Amino acid sequence: MKQFISVNDVPDINALVKKALAYKANPFADKALGAGKRIGLLFLNPSLRTRLSTQVAASNLGMEAIVFNVDKEGWALEFEEGAIMSGNTVEHIKDAAPILGNYFDVLAIRTFPSLNNRDDDYSEMFINQFIKYAGVPVVSLESATLHPLQSLTDIITIQEDSRLKAQDSRLKIVLTWAPHIKPLPQCVANSFAQWINKWGEADFVITHPEDYELDEQFTKGATITKNQDEALKNADYVYVKNWSTYTDYGKIYDNDPSWMLTNEKLALTNNAKVMHCLPVRRNVELSDEILDGPNSIVTQEAGNRVWAAQAVLSEILNAK
Repeated sequence: MKQFISVNDVPDINALVKKALAYKANPFADKALGAGKRIGLLFLNPSLRTRLSTQVAASNLGMEAIVFNVDKEGWALEFEEGAIMSGNTVEHIKDAAPILGNYFDVLAIRTFPSLNNRDDDYSEMFINQFIKYAGVPVVSLESATLHPLQSLTDIITIQEDSRLKAQDSRLKIVLTWAPHIKPLPQCVANSFAQWINKWGEADFVITHPEDYELDEQFTKGATITKNQDEALKNADYVYVKNWSTYTDYGKIYDNDPSWMLTNEKLALTNNAKVMHCLPVRRNVELSDEILDGPNSIVTQEAGNRVWAAQAVLSEILNAK
């Protein structure tokens, strides 16, 4: 693996999941693999799980991890080619990225969409400019449209669950929109859809209110419905996530509380396990009764972030 930006960089999802679960069983199995190597973790927006889990993963492999909060500690970066830098930006990515490539063996980048201009966000200019100019492998810690480490984690969490082995029929996985107080990116929803569709080992349903369609390049292959109750019937896993509008980009048209998952809604499922990427606004996106109940696997899911990152870094180090 030369980089990790989307599921398209992964030749075999199940093999990568198997490696991640092997690291979960034996975290220091390859503690010398990254000896003498450095990873730079660059954050253009805040992080908790992504930052800490990737640091732990790198440490488990013997790498030195250095964190730099670009948005708070560094110069304002310019990403546009041919820009006349007479505004607020101080340093061009063409000058910064090659230096970072000299300092580090791997760069891990977390960017974020503006939610103002869909074409700009979906061009993935920020992370693509790092890839173009850094000269070292780049790992996405979330980009403007995707969050691949989260999605790999989600499949790890599903695969380690006992019902996958015990069940004769195909799993049913549902991605359901949830209310929120502000517009959120489509990154996690896009990425989850992309990975589950490529994995291909479950019946996949996406449910959301009117006008919350996602980009078809990520959802193609899924069943899409605006009837949440219908979608939830016989589900084995329910992934809860808010996202803002894609067509009329970055908007919230309503904050309908009836879309929040509750135990009453969960009764429609096959005693489904409930997932969420975190952070979560309790009793807005997800009810306390779900998050604190026996069907929630969000803590297990978040814990698996370490093993997803470790598997990816291991693949990249072995390819260097």
